[in-house]
Amino acid sequence: MITAIPAPSPSPDGSSATTLQRAGDLLARGRDRLDARGRPAWLVAMVLGFIFAWPVGLAVLFYMIWSKRMFGSCKKRDIAPRYAAPSTGNSAFDAYRAETLKRLEDEHRDFNAFLAKLREAKDKAEFDQFMEKRDPKPEA
Repeated sequence: MITAIPAPSPSPDGSSATTLQRAGDLLARGRDRLDARGRPAWLVAMVLGFIFAWPVGLAVLFYMIWSKRMFGSCKKRDIAPRYAAPSTGNSAFDAYRAETLKRLEDEHRDFNAFLAKLREAKDKAEFDQFMEKRDPKPEA
């Protein structure tokens, strides 16, 4: 039996965020703040966690290892990689290369958008076909 999950009731301040969502947002902001300061900030947070409450320090240590913050750089982790080649010294070629790469990135973005629209149209056609087979409309 499938039961519906009730929608969260609005909190006294008018927002509908649950306590779990607010805690997740708080943790995400803390993670972003530590990432902005680099690996030393993560190490300080881990040491302070061990000093004040050892399970917190242990949790931070496991998170650092799991997310590769312990052994790699954590700055600019969420930024999509973009190709950036060093300058060749030929300004005309560098300008041409930059223009070509920008054009290719734009075409790639447009193609991905086209594929998403194509998938959406296919899904809609399949759903419409399913609905026609499932519930034929009586002719009036």
